[in-house]
Amino acid sequence: MTAVKVLVVGAGVGGLTTALSLHAAGAEVVVVDAARTLLPLGVGINLQPHAVRELTELGLGDALEATGVQTREMLRLDRHANHIIGHDRGLFAGYSWPQYSIHRGELQMLLLDAVVERLGPEAVRTGLIFESYAEDEEGVEVALHARTGGAPVRMRADVLVGADGISSAVRRQLHPGEGAPLWNGIRMWRGIAETDPFLTGRSMIVAGSHAHGRLVFYPISKTAESRSRALVNWVAEVRVTPETRLETETADWTREGRLEDVLPYYADWDFGWMDVPRLIADSPQILEYPMVDRDPLPYWSRGRVTLVGDAAHPMYPIGANGGSLAIIDARVLAWELSRTDDPVDALKAYEAARLDEANAVVLACRDMAADRLLDTVAERAPDGFAAISDVLTAAELTDMNDAWRRTTDMDTESLNSRPSWTPRR
Repeated sequence: MTAVKVLVVGAGVGGLTTALSLHAAGAEVVVVDAARTLLPLGVGINLQPHAVRELTELGLGDALEATGVQTREMLRLDRHANHIIGHDRGLFAGYSWPQYSIHRGELQMLLLDAVVERLGPEAVRTGLIFESYAEDEEGVEVALHARTGGAPVRMRADVLVGADGISSAVRRQLHPGEGAPLWNGIRMWRGIAETDPFLTGRSMIVAGSHAHGRLVFYPISKTAESRSRALVNWVAEVRVTPETRLETETADWTREGRLEDVLPYYADWDFGWMDVPRLIADSPQILEYPMVDRDPLPYWSRGRVTLVGDAAHPMYPIGANGGSLAIIDARVLAWELSRTDDPVDALKAYEAARLDEANAVVLACRDMAADRLLDTVAERAPDGFAAISDVLTAAELTDMNDAWRRTTDMDTESLNSRPSWTPRR
């Protein structure tokens, strides 16, 4: 490709992967972020095999293996730890790449280090807040301002990429008047605590139901594993009443949560191999967040401007899709820009390849048949069960299995055999 100049707004997982992918394709890239300093914030996330493939092809496979935990299995349980259904994950499910559970902040720092090493320290500029853009025949002019004050900052590029998350300012200019994120009535708390390893040592657990409290937890640290310990990420999800409804304007994933708000829902959850109240109480920090998304967009790209990741398709954190789809966006965008000298055509091709697929996942996460059946289990067997076949029919179990796979898996054969998206230089 010619040396197209790209400005990326947002230095999260999607923005940094976009920078690495575009650099590998021969582009000149600058990333700007509103934060004064990029820090390893957040909790755990999952990277599906289709995202791990892309990061591996960017030369980050060894770094992922040294940092995250290869997820062995995902088990769905009731609140009494009775087994409902399970799925192998990653390599154990036949993929050629693993699934990783990893601390989001450590993944971001891993990506940032790679960007600085490959693109140079000036490729990432912090403390710059996006204000607006104006497009002309020659490119895009972007207006920003520095957190420290001073004169406005103006930058020009051939392409502008909004990777600035669910509250994306780039998206607001593309789609003005959209309003606040949409809340589904589920309140979430998140935390990380160190425990003894449990089950396989690499198990992901989804327990309970939204009607009475659901809990997702899994280990995320290779360093802790090397010490025969488990650094466990947990997410507590409870559907609350309208009287306790959160304002959508508080949809900030860094908001501090309180132990006394979340612990009562799980005070009697003791699985034997996991003391759930202790896991929650031992967390040094608890974050609180309403489960929100946005309606799917009819388009992500207009002219020389486009969106990736949560700026394009924010979705409920169900099925471990958000970060993985952002990484795929980044790779497809770079691939399409490498195939033509016309940036506008490239962004149209990127949107055609990604928009319908990502929007389908957004809608699938809103209507999880598997979660409805978990509510059914809780209703039919509130005190537990000996065998799930006593609670759900064979048809219901098949529906649950199929529904979960639709939102957490791509076809293994398709992924394993697909040609690479790495551009030929």
